[in-house]
Amino acid sequence: KILEEAPAIGITVEQREDMTQKCITLCQQIGYRSAGTLEFLFENGEFYFIEMNARLQVEHPVTEMISGQDLVEWQLRVAAGEKLPKTQDELVINGHAFEARIYAEDANNDFLPATGTLEFLQTPLESEHVRVDTGVRQGDDVSVFYDPMIAKLIVWDENREKALKRLTKALSEYRINGVTTNIDFLYNLATCPPFINEDIDTEIGRAV
Repeated sequence: KILEEAPAIGITVEQREDMTQKCITLCQQIGYRSAGTLEFLFENGEFYFIEMNARLQVEHPVTEMISGQDLVEWQLRVAAGEKLPKTQDELVINGHAFEARIYAEDANNDFLPATGTLEFLQTPLESEHVRVDTGVRQGDDVSVFYDPMIAKLIVWDENREKALKRLTKALSEYRINGVTTNIDFLYNLATCPPFINEDIDTEIGRAV
């Protein structure tokens, strides 16, 4: 996965509430008391449980952006013996968020990981709408010994259309020299009509 968005498209409020209630019931039954992730597949109006991870996922920032909550802080508070800061009834969804994973990889060569030195690194200006989660600096080496993800670019706005424009603008402002990245691929994906129009399908081999 290289692009994530929240809230999920193609799911009604009623379906989301049904899914949420089943998540709450499951956590109550197993006695889970922290911030974790339950994963589902959704198809033809039905959702199917895949797995539960007792931790946050790479895409947790999109949840943070639309909920206004710091989920990492939640985990730390629970680990310190505190209760979860909020109940489900106190949480609300506000706006839309995208996360793009910036990888050191060659999208034109089967997405093979790339190596090299980050000779120049300029990220988009961060704000209440744009966030960059990263662990590298200009001059760092990207080696074969670690995951090729350089950063996560997260954007937020009041609806999907505006958030997508934020994403494309931020991607156009991202500058990395010295290492091949997937930034151009992400930009092309975010600006292609099928993605903009939510004509998205996970079926292997289907051209959109």
